[in-house]
Amino acid sequence: MAAPKRKTSEKTAKPSGARVLLVEARFYDAISDALLAGASKALEDAKATWDSIVVPGALEIAPAIAIAFDAADKQKKPYDGAVALGCVIQGETFHFDIVAMQSARAILDLSVARRTPIGNGILTVDTEAQAWARARLTEGDKGGDAARAALALIEIKRKRSQR
Repeated sequence: MAAPKRKTSEKTAKPSGARVLLVEARFYDAISDALLAGASKALEDAKATWDSIVVPGALEIAPAIAIAFDAADKQKKPYDGAVALGCVIQGETFHFDIVAMQSARAILDLSVARRTPIGNGILTVDTEAQAWARARLTEGDKGGDAARAALALIEIKRKRSQR
């Protein structure tokens, strides 16, 4: 796996009191556990609070986020952002391409339409070995990356909203 080419910053986004929704697809339970561990650690490090929802697969993540956002808004307890976690592994059919592309598209569309940060931690890989290399905290930590991306966008939104 190629190493990230981004510069690391000593100041990690830690928007105080951020309320985040974690939605995880449990199609591959063990890989989902690793992604969840990374995301939870990143949110805990940022002192964010979060709720979790479990869905069967990657295509169900965006609708679950939309449903939960609407319910939270109605209860006057809106989420500041969300983190999507899951894994799609290439199979023998075109279904992989549909799930990989449409789950990413739905998450991005939802994030832009609602102007709400959503970190995309859905792995799209050729093999289970690639998934593990990206999911483990000690290697890729893509669950943590998705949470940190959501937190960074929450911080940007808060700063820009104060102007």
